[in-house]
This record gives sequence, C-alpha cells and structure tokens, in this order.
Amino acid sequence: MIDQQRRLSFGSVAELYDQARPDYPEELVDDVIAYAGCAPGDEVVEIGAGTGKATRMFCARGLSVVAIEPDAGMAAVASRRAATAGDHVRIIESDFESATLPAAAFPLLYSAQAWHWIDPNTGYAAARRVLRDGGALAAFWNRADWRACELRAELRMIYERAGIAAIGGDADPTTPAAEGELEFSEEWHAELARAAGFDQVEVKHYERVLDYGAVEYVALLRTHSRYIVLAPKVRKRLLAEVGAAIERHGRLRLPVLTLLGLARAA
Repeated sequence: MIDQQRRLSFGSVAELYDQARPDYPEELVDDVIAYAGCAPGDEVVEIGAGTGKATRMFCARGLSVVAIEPDAGMAAVASRRAATAGDHVRIIESDFESATLPAAAFPLLYSAQAWHWIDPNTGYAAARRVLRDGGALAAFWNRADWRACELRAELRMIYERAGIAAIGGDADPTTPAAEGELEFSEEWHAELARAAGFDQVEVKHYERVLDYGAVEYVALLRTHSRYIVLAPKVRKRLLAEVGAAIERHGRLRLPVLTLLGLARAA
C-alpha cells in the first residue's frame, strides 16, 4: 500500500530537495532516449517530476516534457526552473492516476525516483494507455550501495541506537542496513510479467561515487520522506549524530547505484 503521507511530504522541503538531491548519470538519459527512439522535438511524459532534476536533463536533449507532479511546492520549483532555463516543459499538477493524458500519444514515459509511489495494480495499465505501440517505459532510482561504503558500520550503529533500523528496515535505501536494491532486477521483471501490454524488459545499472561533507549529506537526508515524517526530536538527534560521524572522518564517499528498469509497449 502506498504511504500517502510520505508520498506528498516533499513540498515542505522543495527548495532543499532541488539543491541537495543528486542528478542522474548522463549515460542513463542517453540510453533511455535511444531505447525509446526519441528525436529532438518529441513530447514525452514524466511521472513524479519533483523539482525537475531529471526533467532538465531530458530537455537538454531537445525533448519536450509533460511533467506530472502532485505536490504544489515541488511543481512550483520545477516551473520556475523550467522558465529560467527556457525548457519546453508543460507541468500538470496532479497525481498520475488522475491526470488527463491522450491515449497512445507518447514515445516515452519515464519516472525518476518516483515510480514506487505509483500503485502497480493501476500504474502499468495507465502507462500503457498513454504510450504508442512500441513506446518505452523507463523508471530509475539512485540508491546508495552501502555494501561498499567505509562508514557503513559506524552509521548503522547510530541508526540502531536511535531505533530507526527497525522502522522500515532494509526497505529504505538511506538506512545503512539496506543492501543496495540487489533484487531490483527480479522485482522489475516480475512486475512487468504481471502487467499486460509490455515486453522487451531490461534492467541496467550505473555506478558512481558521490562525495559528501557532513552538512551536505545531512541536507540530503532531510529531503527523504522517511526523515521528513520522523518526530522532530528523533530526527534532530539522528541527523546530528550522522553529521558528527562524517565530520570525524572528514568526508563521506558514498558509492551509488543508479538502477534503470525498461520495458516496451507491445
């Protein structure tokens, strides 16, 4: 079941989200466009556009983006950034399930860091409805690869002392107990096998190492829904301890896997 409180929590930190969240590998954007066979000037759909982190990358390749975003605060930042950049973006302030989009009209529907907020029982069917035959569905996420992080053990102890590891546990990728979404490929193939109208399912991943100071990393955590909805006292104590641990070591070098799921409208 989708946690609606967390799904719609990001507007309270929209400006910080735009500053602190990482972008996506340039190679990934190129791979998605190539898979979809898009050309400059094509109009594509983005689900859960947020503040436009991915939107701007697709616009930079000459695409026009219909950006669906349910949170007014996030949509406002995305709109301002698009206007400043002169990007071809049409923002629809709505959830995907309620958005009015023409059928069989688009060569690509993509979602950056947001597809998990869409109910799989209805989301895949809705995506297939708006895609042309042969069109592409692409969903991608940045996920910390905690297995390769030198500070994992120390940070994990901080979360355990705060009682956080037991709340959501391994499912939350910002928790050092998480295993880096190792089963993503299996899950993506399984979901598409249950969803009618898609074939040519693929999974790719891209590896990076992101470098954070204490202030930068704590700011990043503040943009994740799990921390937004935490009790203020718990959040303050937890983030203070995380920041102090990073300061003791100077920097946090965080290996990141960007996971990409692809499928084609049959």
